[in-house]
Amino acid sequence: MGKRIIDLALKIEDNIPAHKLFQSPIYGKQWTHDFSVSLGLGVEGDPISFATSHISMLDHVGTHVDAFYHFNPKGAGIDEMPLDMFFGKAVCFDLTHIPDLGIIDVNDLEEAEAKSGLNVDGHIVLMNTGLHKRHYPNASVVQSNPGLSAEATHWLADRGSKLHGVEGPSTDAPNNSEFPSHRVCRDRGISHYEWLVNLDELVGKGEFMFYGVPLNFHGGSGSPVRAFAVLEE
Repeated sequence: MGKRIIDLALKIEDNIPAHKLFQSPIYGKQWTHDFSVSLGLGVEGDPISFATSHISMLDHVGTHVDAFYHFNPKGAGIDEMPLDMFFGKAVCFDLTHIPDLGIIDVNDLEEAEAKSGLNVDGHIVLMNTGLHKRHYPNASVVQSNPGLSAEATHWLADRGSKLHGVEGPSTDAPNNSEFPSHRVCRDRGISHYEWLVNLDELVGKGEFMFYGVPLNFHGGSGSPVRAFAVLEE
């Protein structure tokens, strides 16, 4: 059997769409090879040039994970959360029947679990809704994502799922200012990944390993991640 790696992270580019409450990132060239060669570095006949980029972005833009501190002023920052929380066995649910701005409820999760052939027992649960491919890179993507109901989020926590992941900027729909899923995550001590991509490649694959380790930001409310899945084939 071989292994196949599925990249689940959105490419970071300048001014990509962000959650309606957040600024889009600034990403661009700082030093170029054409410019830096003029510094006269290296040796005669073998000049050295280099390139660097400038990055300015919030810790909740692109593919990212929320720290407990994000919605809980007494919660742990991203640097205080255990690293082994951010990888583990996972399953991806097919929820493509959920429309834009729809609500994922308990019955949707139960039906998707049955179709997956795997009972959620401490798994990281990823949810494929097709949102990203329907909208991205249009700005409509941040006004269209489905949300998880409070009851559905409790359902995940009750099955030992410490983390779940969605497409788009939030686990809560943009037309719901009550943030029901985030509030349950706060109260139950669980968290989630937002803006995962390529989840359709994981539907029907059963159990796989997921990795999405954050950067070590001091007191961070979250962190961008390079999320990926490893499939056994």
